[in-house]
Amino acid sequence: MKSVDDLTFTDDFMFGEIMKNEEICKGVIERLLHIKVEKLELITLQETIAPYYETRGVRFDVYVKDSDKVYDIEIQNKKFAEIEKRTRYYQSMIDMDLLAKGANFKELKESYVIFICKTDPFDLSEPCYKVKSIFENHPEKLFNDKTHKVFYNASAYKKETDPEIYAFLQYISTNIPEDDFTSEIFDKVEANKRNEQFRSDYMRCNIHDFDIMEEGKEL
Repeated sequence: MKSVDDLTFTDDFMFGEIMKNEEICKGVIERLLHIKVEKLELITLQETIAPYYETRGVRFDVYVKDSDKVYDIEIQNKKFAEIEKRTRYYQSMIDMDLLAKGANFKELKESYVIFICKTDPFDLSEPCYKVKSIFENHPEKLFNDKTHKVFYNASAYKKETDPEIYAFLQYISTNIPEDDFTSEIFDKVEANKRNEQFRSDYMRCNIHDFDIMEEGKEL
């Protein structure tokens, strides 16, 4: 278990705590997607979604909704195999969650699955990968199902040309803040590490996860 004093923004528990702050969460979304977010209606952390009893659930790092969009924001400290299939599964769970709440498929919100990665998920040395669906025989035409998959590779931050995204990815990669926004995040991280309630919650969460892991070994 990582010491609370060694936590950074990219550790799951800290990431979630910082992203509970609506202004920080909005700032991350607006920077990474180049969109304006008026108001977030819901921010949930480590949200487990299993729309039906029989289905295997998925636990999102940060699950966010506004009036017409849904965002799943994942922080990745290491490379996972078959991240494409993981993304597909996350998207399917988002859609099932929306439909389980009574929505007609025509009312499905526009959705974004965003991975913030410390390492390159596709080994192509790009700071950002945006995935779109197109018609193979008409590649100029977008298959507009209102789903978006975006992957940021912090290890290639030096190639990023947008100043705000550059600073954010640099902070993810180095833990060194270089602008006002990343400095605000850094200060909140340090404040959390001094907060007794946060420290207690972190320890309790780790004990809970350890117990679950041990129970799994016994099955």
